[in-house]
Amino acid sequence: MKRGLIAWDREQLPASALEQRLQRARAALAAQDLPALVAYTDVWRSNQARFLTNFMPYWNRSLVVIPREQPPVLLCALSPRVYPWIRSVTVFEEIRPAGKLVETLMQLCAEREWKKIGVLDLPLLPHEIHSRLREIRVEDVSSRGIVEPDDAELSMRRRAAQLAREILERGLPGFEGQSDYELAGTLEREFRRAGAEDVGILLSSGQRVPRPASGSKLTARYSAAVAFEYCGHWVKIARAHAPAGDRESLRARFDAALRGGEGRVENLTGPYPWDVGLGEMTRRKIFALTVDAGGLYYGDTCSGKQPL
Repeated sequence: MKRGLIAWDREQLPASALEQRLQRARAALAAQDLPALVAYTDVWRSNQARFLTNFMPYWNRSLVVIPREQPPVLLCALSPRVYPWIRSVTVFEEIRPAGKLVETLMQLCAEREWKKIGVLDLPLLPHEIHSRLREIRVEDVSSRGIVEPDDAELSMRRRAAQLAREILERGLPGFEGQSDYELAGTLEREFRRAGAEDVGILLSSGQRVPRPASGSKLTARYSAAVAFEYCGHWVKIARAHAPAGDRESLRARFDAALRGGEGRVENLTGPYPWDVGLGEMTRRKIFALTVDAGGLYYGDTCSGKQPL
């Protein structure tokens, strides 16, 4: 469950950007002669629905239905008391209670006389949803060409990455001799104050030894890797606190990896916030790249051949 406030800043993400994304989906429906597209979403697998409709659930599972010639519909089991909030932060006007997602979808199909519908990345759905959809005529619709980063997406990720860099570079120094959980708590507080809906922090002691127990004292060399969600847009940044020579070596290793060398690549534009090993370093993708040297880490969120 997320802990931060989810709101919609229409200056950062204009409604026109979401409408253009919906038009991509409708063009794909027209190409496959389908009346509607269904996208699955939950608290973890939220990238695709967020991209298309700005819907970011705190919890629960939902189905986003995008008709070819009508406004989108949300099917969810959330209490009706949160419907006004959902409408305020998404493109949805129609929200249907759906304790049983597939049954509610079947009712909608019957009402609108849809004989066959498309499902975004059908093979990737959870088994219990996928197996029930056999009762409906469905066709797989690839997210390729639909959920592709646009200028608005790049701008939001760039904003999140810049916030993360500033917080790490400002907050990382000064914890030598203090407990690792003190550093983690200090960083989380700063990220929450910056608007994080979710944040994960991994600390490294800068030594090639098993991870120390919580409460271990930090030495003169340590690093932090942070996964940060800002307005539904995830980024991952890693920085080290160490002598200048070690930091320069890390940055050089990172630059080499960005040009095609070895590093850990995580795709940030798939159905999930990130998918290890599935990211290609191309201009069309957004990915996290991390390198390590001597137990210290350096990483950034990138697109193409440069950090955002």
